[in-house]
Amino acid sequence: MYKIIAKTKELSTHDWLMLRKQGIGGSDAGAVCGFNPYVSPIDTYMDKISADIIPQEENEAVRSGRDLEEYVARRFSEATGLKIRRANVMYASREYPFMIADVDRLIVGKDTEGQVIGLECKTASPYSADKWKDGQIPAHYLTQCYHYMAVLDANVWYIAVLIYGREFKYIKIERDEDIINSLVEVEKDFWYNNVLAGIMPAPDGTEATTKAINRLFGNSIEHSSKKLIGFDEQLKRRSEIDGLIEKLNTEKNTIDQEIKTYMENAEVAENDNYIITWKTIISNRINSSKLKEEEPDIYNKYLNPIPQRRFMVKAV
Repeated sequence: MYKIIAKTKELSTHDWLMLRKQGIGGSDAGAVCGFNPYVSPIDTYMDKISADIIPQEENEAVRSGRDLEEYVARRFSEATGLKIRRANVMYASREYPFMIADVDRLIVGKDTEGQVIGLECKTASPYSADKWKDGQIPAHYLTQCYHYMAVLDANVWYIAVLIYGREFKYIKIERDEDIINSLVEVEKDFWYNNVLAGIMPAPDGTEATTKAINRLFGNSIEHSSKKLIGFDEQLKRRSEIDGLIEKLNTEKNTIDQEIKTYMENAEVAENDNYIITWKTIISNRINSSKLKEEEPDIYNKYLNPIPQRRFMVKAV
């Protein structure tokens, strides 16, 4: 069963974000499981343990997704005939109080038969339309829906997506007890063994985690050093992987070269299985060396120094 822990309509944005620190929400679930390509477990961990609100990137995709939520919900209602409403509350699982939920919409009316049924609203660019093809749902969004089903003891959840300029679609997700049990265990481990224990999650090799580590340790301390202990086997394996990558890249480049030689000056080559394009594209780029030489004042005026830490491995 679940309980209501707050009425979100009465909360300021700051208080709502602070309340989210008290548990793992639906949008956190995919990150905790390592499924979110944009947010890592380390990002989520840092957010939960920090005393203050960590500013989130406000890009156009985030803004438009928020602004279009109502439109997506309305389209879903029109397409299905189901009545929906805002929940305006934050829920928590009674059995696992660290699992919280602030859902987009609830489906109401006689069709629910006393059961909690919810709707998650999403937007997507045409470039990510393939991730929604043939009933597919991006893993972090699917995990979000299973999280809500776990918190609210729901048997069904819907997800609706507006793919800009392409289509609107919705998918019905049935409860899967095995998936939900596994999800609960992952979230429980993260909450107790990372957040409450104050132990940062281990790296997982994803791009999101690389970005999180670079943000967390963005600046080096000049002339500082550490004794390298316990990494010899990993660095040996890293060297082996570098060799494999180089070999595979050479093989891949050879295939590309053979195809280009076959195509000659043709823009397109295709058969029943593949379409290959090799078109001339004009790119306009500033000749920075020439600009620096001929207009040094203008060059220096528009320089934008960006500190970065360069990671290098060298055998001795």
